[in-house]
Amino acid sequence: MKSRSNNILKITTRILLLALVGTTLALAQDRPSSKYPPALRGISADDSRHYTSEGNLGLTISNFGLLGRRFDESYSLLNQPSCVYKLHSNLPKEQVEHISYGGLWVGGIRGGETHVSTGITDGVFSAGQPGLEFTNTLSEADSVRTRSSILTSPLFDPAAISHQDLICAFTDTNTVLPGTTTPIPDHVPLKIAVQQEVYCWNYSYADAFAILNFTITNLDTSSIERLYVGLWLDASVGNMNYTDLSPGGGPGGRWNWYDNLNNFVQTNNLKMGISFDEDGDDGWSQSYVGVTVLGGEARSDSFDIYYRQWPWNTSSSIDYPQWVMPVDDEERYERLTTAGDYAHIPGYTVAGAPLNPQNATESWMMLLSCGPFQTLGAGESANAVFAIVCGRWAGNYPDDVPARRANLLLNAQWAQTIYNGEDGNGNGILDPGEDINGNGQLDHYVFPKPPPSPRMAVVPGDGKVTLYWDNSAESAIDSLTGFKDFEGYRIYSAPKTIGSNQEYTLLAQYDLNYVLDPQNPDTSLIGFNTGFSAVQLEQPVMINGIEYQYAFVDSGVLNGWPSSAGGLYYAITAYDRGNPQNNLPSLESAQLENRTYAYPGTPAVASNDSRVGVYPNPYRVSAAWDGPGPTQRMIWFQFLPSRAEIRIYTLSGDLVDTIDHDAASYNGSDVGRIGSGSYGSKTAFSGGEHAWDLLNKNYQEIATGLYLYTVEDLSTGTIKTGTFMVIK
Repeated sequence: MKSRSNNILKITTRILLLALVGTTLALAQDRPSSKYPPALRGISADDSRHYTSEGNLGLTISNFGLLGRRFDESYSLLNQPSCVYKLHSNLPKEQVEHISYGGLWVGGIRGGETHVSTGITDGVFSAGQPGLEFTNTLSEADSVRTRSSILTSPLFDPAAISHQDLICAFTDTNTVLPGTTTPIPDHVPLKIAVQQEVYCWNYSYADAFAILNFTITNLDTSSIERLYVGLWLDASVGNMNYTDLSPGGGPGGRWNWYDNLNNFVQTNNLKMGISFDEDGDDGWSQSYVGVTVLGGEARSDSFDIYYRQWPWNTSSSIDYPQWVMPVDDEERYERLTTAGDYAHIPGYTVAGAPLNPQNATESWMMLLSCGPFQTLGAGESANAVFAIVCGRWAGNYPDDVPARRANLLLNAQWAQTIYNGEDGNGNGILDPGEDINGNGQLDHYVFPKPPPSPRMAVVPGDGKVTLYWDNSAESAIDSLTGFKDFEGYRIYSAPKTIGSNQEYTLLAQYDLNYVLDPQNPDTSLIGFNTGFSAVQLEQPVMINGIEYQYAFVDSGVLNGWPSSAGGLYYAITAYDRGNPQNNLPSLESAQLENRTYAYPGTPAVASNDSRVGVYPNPYRVSAAWDGPGPTQRMIWFQFLPSRAEIRIYTLSGDLVDTIDHDAASYNGSDVGRIGSGSYGSKTAFSGGEHAWDLLNKNYQEIATGLYLYTVEDLSTGTIKTGTFMVIK
């Protein structure tokens, strides 16, 4: 049935169409056609399906040394970000892409010979090309593993560092792609293993970055001297909602690789390579991406950070002779271990102010590296920790002046603070007064945290949505004091004001009601001491095996509105009372932790209920909730039983389409207008409604006219009938 296979067939159709225009697409981009080949890697154990999604930075990672997933024909089909910030925003102007690809570089000297192993280099797109030098075994155990520090998460693991840890391992020891006869050209292994751990959080102050923790281990009996570790990035900042990859482009035309500039930012405690869209694309791409080194273990006394850049895939350059792509291990090691000419970065004056826009005519690669590390003997390891950081432009500055980087720098500082943990001054030593948890060790990732958001169930009804939540947040322990300091809950929804630039409206707040004691800092006045009686259930409610103690009803909401058209979503957070002793304010959990999109409508009806309906009826093209194009339209069938078959006919009796409805499993994925919401959105439906995209069983638009439909209750065989009108 179309409702079960719609997505697969639509994707197949788009792939065939894109295959026909592949040559045109490459020429229009004015880059070699190798920019658009099939998937870069394809052995059975390769895993590039995971991306950071707990926070607002969506960074794809892999288990073979790559970051990102390239901007190719499959980008929009897979609905997977490469490096999107803000990932979960409902404002299209804020959903900005930042990198095409990135990769790990590790270089060192063994037995007097220089070796550099790379996850990717310029102009490389498929297995068998030089530069793709990290591999894993064919075991599925090498796939990316996920764990979470969120107590209410099914992936909770007490060993987790962040809200979402993505963990994998790979090596450079293979000279042939495992499971194939494909050689890895020009690759002389350094003979290392890499443990890669990526961390992200959903806190509002920590949702704009991902921390990448690399542990490099010497697998050989001889030592590795002067080890350096770097991240190579093909940074390309733009907004796929404005300039997409299709032959016709988006509202702002075709994607442009050549309107970005890089820079190297140095402050007292920060060295960071940055990239941005030079003109901001009419406000659609006003965002920075940066890469910075947070620290590491086994650093030598001369450890430092180095930045280099060069135009994409250029082994020689008349315009920029000092910024040339390295082509072999010796040249790559030189880039890893030396600083570039920061005062004359192309596109900038010596003073650091950007030149005029015509200088943004190259696609610039970026390499940020650190080292040297201590000599690694057999089996010994070094550790390098980086952060990929994003930030919206601050203010209305037309140029890349320091004030415009304020958000980016603040986010980078938070990444550094979270990594430092107990190491308040960042010197790598546990100084007096820094041992917060009292275990006698220097611990990273120790920082103030709010209680977790509660478990939440969203139950849409006819013109209303009921929110249920549990009391799990009330037992949370403060990581700094070791005491319970939960204070209350806040309930949020999508903005109630049409055209609002805010993400949420605060619907209600409930907090502990206790007697104030001025001698006890734990009884300071936070909130309004309302208590929970207004939302506490007399008896807990069990939904899908979870017991909920509280409920809140949002009434007077519209049925059927899709999330991508400003529809409904809800979140419930928990907040603490702060810690006056440590000068900490009250902290609140993130709305992203349990945000759910709700589609109010009629609940599933009983077998003897004769009602049936369609809305809007009549349907007029360009209805208020329609999106652009014929696949972004829909109507709703309502008063459906839990399991039903809907059949749609023309007046002459021709079958137009058949839809299977199952209230227990329905998620709206058979309709593009619902399925095009935010990445990884949780959804909740009323059970008695099902959307239809007004495309027939052959995926063609239906014509103006009157249509008949039947709804068969699959549990009883009872059939109900109705009609609807389509006007174009």
